[in-house]
Amino acid sequence: MATKIRLQRHGRKSYAFYQIVVADSRAPRDGRFIERIGSYNPNTNPATVDLNFERALYWLQVGAQPTDTTRNILSREGVCMKKHLLEGVKKGAFDEAAAEEKFQAWLKNKQSSIQAVKDKDSEAARAEAKARLEAEKEANKAKAEVVAKKKAELAAAAAAAQAEEAAPAEEAPAAESAE
Repeated sequence: MATKIRLQRHGRKSYAFYQIVVADSRAPRDGRFIERIGSYNPNTNPATVDLNFERALYWLQVGAQPTDTTRNILSREGVCMKKHLLEGVKKGAFDEAAAEEKFQAWLKNKQSSIQAVKDKDSEAARAEAKARLEAEKEANKAKAEVVAKKKAELAAAAAAAQAEEAAPAEEAPAAESAE
């Protein structure tokens, strides 16, 4: 029986969520499977992968063929690297301790690069939020100036109207005394 490591789609419309499963190659995409070895959520940034590393490695070693997307996920998680190193141990290129040391060095390097990307993204988000805040402050300042100008115009118009009312009232008694 030919086995595949593939993605099985779940989730709602326009928000896909995948289970990583081992299935018979003749089974439909979302049909019967042999074992569920993880999940993959491409909707987060970066994509979230929850993987049973040992079981994925076991299935690769017994001959399960991953699909293209699943191969990329397994490579990113280090399963393919570990399989490659274990093949080198079988051939006698190096011993198991050296293979484990190489894998740990690779894993540390991979985690540091992922953390650098996350830090860069969070820094960019903070800078964008700061820029939005500054733009909003400027917009509020401009609105406040416009409102203050309108209030000053209204106050000047009210003062002028009050002065006009007071001016005829003062002229009327002067006109009566002249008669």
